[in-house]
Amino acid sequence: MPKIKSNSGAAKRFKRSASGGFKRAQSHRRHILTKKSTKRKRHLRAAAQVHESDTAAVCRMLPYS
Repeated sequence: MPKIKSNSGAAKRFKRSASGGFKRAQSHRRHILTKKSTKRKRHLRAAAQVHESDTAAVCRMLPYS
């Protein structure tokens, strides 16, 4: 049997966490940053957890992670 390909877009966006879920980056940090407060941008730096309802879909996209 051939190997299953990972979804390359998902591989760039999600990493498996130690607890078995997936880490993801926060949105709204790409552009139009001058109007956003420093506090808001600082809080967006931290990684977030993929919601449990979406975890199964990410698992299918990343079969070997």
